[in-house]
Amino acid sequence: MNKSELIEALAAATELSKTKVEEVIQNTLEIIKKSVKKGDDVTLVGFGTFTKTKRKARMGRNPQTGEEIKIPATTVPRFRPGKDFKDTVRA
Repeated sequence: MNKSELIEALAAATELSKTKVEEVIQNTLEIIKKSVKKGDDVTLVGFGTFTKTKRKARMGRNPQTGEEIKIPATTVPRFRPGKDFKDTVRA
């Protein structure tokens, strides 16, 4: 399912216009991104938690030359699915 399919499904389920649903989804995603960037966790009970995680520096290998390269430390977003979400996917 892509974003436009999600908008169509939500519009049908809520009887809201596609434009309104798209606006709500876009604003929700922006709020999640800004919160995680600040370092706050965003927890949607039953769905999951969005967090900001630090990845350590490490050594890697250039696949073309085989030369070792240093991969610098970085900060990345992370999603941990909630119990209800995991149970639904497993069923």
